[in-house]
Order: sequence, then C-alpha cells, then structure tokens
Amino acid sequence: MLEPLKEKEEIRFDARPKYVGIENCKLCHLPHFESWAETKMSKAFELLKPGIRAEAKRKAGLDPQQDFTKDPQCLRCHVTGYGKPGGFVSMEQTPDMANVQCEMCHGPGSIYSEMMLKKQGTYTLEEYRTKGGLTMPSPKNNVCTDQCHNPESPFTGSGYQFDFEDRKAMGTHKHDLNYIYLPFHL
Repeated sequence: MLEPLKEKEEIRFDARPKYVGIENCKLCHLPHFESWAETKMSKAFELLKPGIRAEAKRKAGLDPQQDFTKDPQCLRCHVTGYGKPGGFVSMEQTPDMANVQCEMCHGPGSIYSEMMLKKQGTYTLEEYRTKGGLTMPSPKNNVCTDQCHNPESPFTGSGYQFDFEDRKAMGTHKHDLNYIYLPFHL
C-alpha cells in the first residue's frame, strides 16, 4: 500500500506511472470499489479457469477445459497491468493484480494516488488527468475497445459493436464522482 507523503516531499510528475492495485484505490473510492466488487470485472480472472463459462468458450472456438490462466493473450484483458510496471506478473507473484481493476480503465495509479494523498484541495480534476495520468473512459475515449472489447478477442465475432453507454449501464461501478471536489484530510 502507498505510504502517505512526508510533509515536504514533492510528487515527481515526470516519473513513469506504475500500477498500484485496487487496495490503494479503495482507500479513497470505497463506494466505487464496493459496486465494482459486484461486477463481472471483479471476477474476470476466474473466467480463464478450465470449465468456467464452458458454453461461451465453445461458441468462441476455445477448448472449455483448457487452462487459460497463463495465456498472455487472455491475461492482457483479465488482469490489471499485465506486462507493465507494477502490474500483474503471475498469481504466485502478484495475486492482488488479478481481475479487471480500476487501473485497467483509469490508468496506472501511482502518481494519481500520491496526488490524492496530498490533495487537501490543491488539485483539480484536470490536473489529475494531465499530471496524474487519470483516464476517464467515455464513448470518445473508449479504453474498453482500445484494450479488450475489440476484434482481437475471440468473444467478439464479426460485426461486433461495443456500446459504451449500454455496458456502463450494465454495471462497471458507481459513477458518482461529486465527492472528489470536497476537501478532505487523511
């Protein structure tokens, strides 16, 4: 877990952001974490195990009894930060990075998290985006299709259209961000 910044410690905005995991995110975003925990994204790694969603795997031309938990093509969409600094390596080394967590859609959180810990009214949402690397998915900035829900997935098929608003309505997490503008102290 991230350590709070020391009084005079500065945030290095020129550093390359790293993945920090959902335990860090939920410190400040508990309502989002709780609603995310009820979604399929929070259980995405389980889908890679033999026998899970067998019919869907069969329909996609995959062997439903195969273990896909070490397959790089599958891991890039079923874990967080696969092959990137701080991201998923393996269940043995980084089990806390399994599943589709906050950072898959909102970007690596190391700089953003430091900004949140130091916030106390000093950063705007735009600064979280530009300095902290926060990504806010939208129909125009659709990281869902950029990363996973695209023709490279065996589950999309020809003519597949990902509808961002429909998927968001089906459940990703609670989307009330009003609290972010309130001053707070940790």
